[in-house]
Amino acid sequence: MFDRLGKRLDRALGRFRQRGILTEPMIRKGLREVRRALLEADVNFKVTRDFLKRVEKRAVGEGVIRSISPGQQVVKIVHDELAGLLGEEVADLTWARKPPTVIVMAGLQGSGKTTTAVKLAHLIAREGRRPMLAGCDVYRPAAGEQLRTLCGRADLPVLAGARGDDPVEVARAALHDALARGRDVLIVDTAGRLQIDEPMMAELGRLRTELAATEVLLVADAMTGQEAVNIARGFDRALGLTGVVLTKLDGDARGGAALSIRGVTGRPIKFVGVGEGLDDLERVDPRRLAGRILQMGDVVGLVERAQRSIDAEAQAQIEENVLRKGRFTLEDFLVALRQVQAMGPLEQVMKMIPGMRRKLPVGNVDPKKIRHVEAIILSMTPAERSEPRLLDRSRRIRIARGSGRPVSEVNRLLKQFKEMQKLMKQMRGMAPPLNQMR
Repeated sequence: MFDRLGKRLDRALGRFRQRGILTEPMIRKGLREVRRALLEADVNFKVTRDFLKRVEKRAVGEGVIRSISPGQQVVKIVHDELAGLLGEEVADLTWARKPPTVIVMAGLQGSGKTTTAVKLAHLIAREGRRPMLAGCDVYRPAAGEQLRTLCGRADLPVLAGARGDDPVEVARAALHDALARGRDVLIVDTAGRLQIDEPMMAELGRLRTELAATEVLLVADAMTGQEAVNIARGFDRALGLTGVVLTKLDGDARGGAALSIRGVTGRPIKFVGVGEGLDDLERVDPRRLAGRILQMGDVVGLVERAQRSIDAEAQAQIEENVLRKGRFTLEDFLVALRQVQAMGPLEQVMKMIPGMRRKLPVGNVDPKKIRHVEAIILSMTPAERSEPRLLDRSRRIRIARGSGRPVSEVNRLLKQFKEMQKLMKQMRGMAPPLNQMR
């Protein structure tokens, strides 16, 4: 989502990074480029204006202009102010003193409320809580069935109403069921409309009051741009939101909504949806998100994703082979490749590595090539994977036919793998076990 904005800001801030000396006119000229980048990304005009005022006030100070690395100082100021724009601190969920904590999910039709409700339940279940879901959308055809299907995949209990039921009665029954089951969180999926209307707001108000909801989260589609800000403002005035969840951050939205919502409404963005999988909901850490926007990467996020996705047993075996024995086979490479794939789309993973987007055009990473590599290795016998020196010309031709790839591609993979083997031998004994890194 932030690719276009990130590239524009990176170019604008590049003017500062390359300078050994900065003057006030240079700073103001560079900030005009930052302003243009923000406005083209659909960031609210008032939010942009106030943001740049704060940056300029700090950047034009004598301490920055005369510092040893003024360019980096300006970049840091922009990073800090971006983090402030997003909320500065992580805004976590508020938990009720007496369980269950009730979280009402609100939003317009098509924003992704139902899938987001299940993703949120899955996320907090991983953290040791015992969530349950209530399906209170009794208007949309098959809404209850969709929720039950998603909850089945995530192994989560659910009570969903049928068409014609009173949503408040459904919610009340779900609350009693949650208490009986010993569930400490109840997430309520509500009905949406094509636009904000009084009956919808009245129904949400009744649900909030009846359930004594601790959290009312607006689920907003980031692809709607500035309209998401207007929607957030409307829901907040009517209900008093406690936070926002932005969905479809993996799309090609300009990013302005994410940077504008808190500035306009004062409500924090607590979670963002970054994909369609159950694990593709992330808490918003303003400083880390600001770093990703400025193409500084997100090492902490990368480590968290790795710890969530990587098979510790398979990783331990690779460590034993590579770091202790100095041996790295094509079988190890295949396992490592699958481990990386389990972390999510390679494009997303690479964006989290600091500086990677400048060194390598991430948009050119083709997931199909990974599958081609996997097909080539799977077309080898176990002996060939263990000892690539066995792969003479006739065997390479057989592997190419078996994988449906040209011989030249097989040769290129083996050449690259040989270079990787040299690197792995150099790493022998250099890294601690994975369990010491956690």
